[in-house]
Amino acid sequence: QVQLVESGGGLVQPGGFLRLSCAVSRSISSMYSMAWYRQAPGKVRELVASMSSAGEVNYAESVKGRFTISRDNAENTVNLQMNSLKPEDTALYYCNARRALILSGFHDYWGQGTQVTVSS
Repeated sequence: QVQLVESGGGLVQPGGFLRLSCAVSRSISSMYSMAWYRQAPGKVRELVASMSSAGEVNYAESVKGRFTISRDNAENTVNLQMNSLKPEDTALYYCNARRALILSGFHDYWGQGTQVTVSS
């Protein structure tokens, strides 16, 4: 079993910044990809940013230029630097680890989430 623990959420004013961290109980270098998702009240969970094991990154259009995903394989952590935060960034942010299965497909692991609230 793989455990993911997020931290770094909180209340911040518009234009502010936060840095989320995700500690993983297993080597992240063995994962197919690592990602951050978010879910706002009444909305579906959406991908915010992802990074493959090869280092390829992908961002939601709404966060491009403001958020940066990074990983530390030695520490088994994945971070999300969020700058120029907007009220619409308010959501519960989840860390995701995706493991490729031997034959085909993937298995996803999720953290419990960390709340980010952007408000004046």
